Amino acid sequence: MKSFKDKLGRIIASLVVVFVLVVGVVGYVGWYNLFREVPIPYESYKSPEDHFKYGSIGTENAQGVPYWIWLVLPRIFPDKLPGPGGYTSLGITWEEGKETPIGFTKKTIGFPRVGITCAVCHTATYRTTQKDKPTIVAAGPSNKFDLQGYIRFLGATASDPRFTPDYILDEIKYNYQLSWVENLLYRFLIIPQTKKELLAQKESFTWMDSRPNWGPGRIDPFNPVKFNTLQLAKDDTIGNSDMMPLWNQKMHAGFALHWDGLETSLTETVQTGAIGDGATKESLPVEDLQKVEEYITQLEPPKYPFAVDEKLAAKGNQIFANTCASCHAFGGERTGTVIPVDEVGTDRHRLDMWTQEAADTYNKFAEGYPWDFNNLRKTDGYVSVSLDGLWLRAPYLHNGSVPSLQDLLEKPENRTAVFYRGYDVYDPQKVGFVSDGEEAERVGFKYDTTVTANSNQGHLYGTDLSGEEKQALIEYLKTL
Repeated sequence: MKSFKDKLGRIIASLVVVFVLVVGVVGYVGWYNLFREVPIPYESYKSPEDHFKYGSIGTENAQGVPYWIWLVLPRIFPDKLPGPGGYTSLGITWEEGKETPIGFTKKTIGFPRVGITCAVCHTATYRTTQKDKPTIVAAGPSNKFDLQGYIRFLGATASDPRFTPDYILDEIKYNYQLSWVENLLYRFLIIPQTKKELLAQKESFTWMDSRPNWGPGRIDPFNPVKFNTLQLAKDDTIGNSDMMPLWNQKMHAGFALHWDGLETSLTETVQTGAIGDGATKESLPVEDLQKVEEYITQLEPPKYPFAVDEKLAAKGNQIFANTCASCHAFGGERTGTVIPVDEVGTDRHRLDMWTQEAADTYNKFAEGYPWDFNNLRKTDGYVSVSLDGLWLRAPYLHNGSVPSLQDLLEKPENRTAVFYRGYDVYDPQKVGFVSDGEEAERVGFKYDTTVTANSNQGHLYGTDLSGEEKQALIEYLKTL
């Protein structure tokens, strides 16, 4: 009897060991294929610029799309895109030899995931002619990327009945052979969960449908933060605004940041930018973002690439000193400060979008973390920005409502009322991107200044100059 009990005990002990091993193996396999995070060392990037373009800012954990699914979506759903060319039809720029486009990072968290980076909105391109290869300028304001179109594309694919394991796995086979374990995980977990999360993201952005479209090169940067991150009540405000350059921050020390000066700390601005792009409090890579801050602090603004009439520019320098320098020159009395909207006279929708409640809530967002937000605020106007690299910052004003410097020096009633933005061929005469004509209309977004929040009114400074003075001033502005 004792021998039987001993044997039974040994059998039970063996079964327990086997059970624990099985559970351990299954748990390990699950962790390895679904949650294992593989850091991307900073040293793996060829340059600080490459890190800026492709380095993770922590968006893959919560907002990342499985890489292999992301890669095949344009092939399965070309009808959901604005035209041929896959993701490039959304104004996304892809460098030769790179696995992802500029502004998209690939990181393994269980499986390869794609997240967005600062560079997706802050990389400019320009061409001299339609046939030229685009020149890429890191940290410049994107003129052609349609972020709203990208968000809507992902939501539209998930809403389509073709978003199924069979369709997607068949397409993945053309690029990558999944192992049998990966195949099971994609079929029964990853693809269904991706569909669910994309549909949830689509729902979280339905508020966009009741507002004017952003169009390429523009974004409503803080309503998503208010509604989705801070969980504040939805209102009817419109924050549509032009994307800003990030270069030369060493010269911007002490300046108010963002169009309305809602921040005064560059470190917080970089970190809130990552949060706004989809990073979480837990995934925010503070050290990597410090590298981004260092890069944009030291990065010089791009030089104007076309010929400049030096004599005319010298005359324009004097006009600038008398007319513009107090608000826009480094060292100017008001440069980098907030000018009341009643004085500058530009469209106030972007200003009204950001509220005191939002600032207070965001300042409490990271309490208890080693990093924190303390400098968000509500202002009463727009920042008088410095003009370094001005030539590549068209269209102008905070909402991108004026296509060229030539237009900006006209009185509002004489400025172009309807133009097309998103075309990156440059016009050195007007100093802006080509915004009319057959090709601009074909690839561009129709910008109508009579649409709510699209007004091109205000900023009357310099509009009373003579034609010759304006010409000289524009020639000088090219050199900044």
